[in-house]
Amino acid sequence: MKTIAACLLAWSSLVQPPKEPTNAAEAARKAAVEAEVDRKYRELVAKLTPGEQAWEKTLQDHLGSFYLPLHKRDKIAEKSNAWDFVKDDPNLPRVLLIGDSVSRGYTQAARKALAGKANLHRAPANCGPTASGIKNLDAWIGEGRWDLIHFNFGIHDRGTPLADYTGRLEQLVARMKKTGAKLVWASTTPIPDPADGKQKAASIVERNAAAAKVMAAQGVPTDDLFAAVTPHLAEMQNPNDVHFNGKGHDFLGQKVAESIAKALEGK
Repeated sequence: MKTIAACLLAWSSLVQPPKEPTNAAEAARKAAVEAEVDRKYRELVAKLTPGEQAWEKTLQDHLGSFYLPLHKRDKIAEKSNAWDFVKDDPNLPRVLLIGDSVSRGYTQAARKALAGKANLHRAPANCGPTASGIKNLDAWIGEGRWDLIHFNFGIHDRGTPLADYTGRLEQLVARMKKTGAKLVWASTTPIPDPADGKQKAASIVERNAAAAKVMAAQGVPTDDLFAAVTPHLAEMQNPNDVHFNGKGHDFLGQKVAESIAKALEGK
C-alpha cells in the first residue's frame, strides 16, 4: 500500500507546470525576436528622409547595446522617445540637452514645454560620466549651430575623484564655449542612501558643490534641479532609485524648460 507521501508525490507530478525553456531555447527565441525587430527597423529607416536617416545612423553609433534596442522597439511601434528626430523650425533657437538617463527621462517634458519657443535636441547617448563627455563631446555637438547647451554630469561621477571631476568639467566647458552657444549647467539630482552602502547621497552634494565653483569661475549659470526637486522626492523619485517617475519627469522637464527659456531671453 502506497504511503501518503508517495501519493502526494505522484499527484504533484501530474499538476507540475511545464518546465521552463532551456537556456538555449530561450536564447534562440530572443534572437529571433531581435532579428525581427531589426528587420522592421531597417525597413522603417529606409523610408525616412535623408536627414532622419542620418540621425538614426548617429543613434546607431552612440546609443549603445542597452538603449539602441529600446529605441528600435519604440520606432517600429511608432512610439515617441527622447531621441526623436527634431525637424528644426528655422525661426526658433536650437538647444542641445546633454545628460544621463535622468535627463533622458525629462527630455520629452522639456521639449513639450518649449514647443514654439525652441528646437530642443538631445545628445545621441546616455552621456554618462565626464570621462565619456571628454571622449564623445565633439560627436554630440556635431556640425550644427547651437544657441544654447544645457548640460549635466554627476550621477555617473559619484565615484570619480573630485579633482578629476572638476578638471574634466573645466575641459568640457571650454570645448562647449567654442561653439558660441550660451551654456547652462544643471545641478545633479539627489540619489538615495541604499542599505548596501554602494553609493552615498553625500557624493552628489560634494560634486554639486565642486561643480558650482567651476561654473561660477566660468560664468555659467546653474539650473538648480537638486534644490528644486529635493522637497518632492517622496512623490517624484522611484523608491531606492536615482530615477524619477512620470510626475518627476514632468516637474524636472518644466524646470529645465523654464531655465532654458530664461537663458535664451538673456535674463
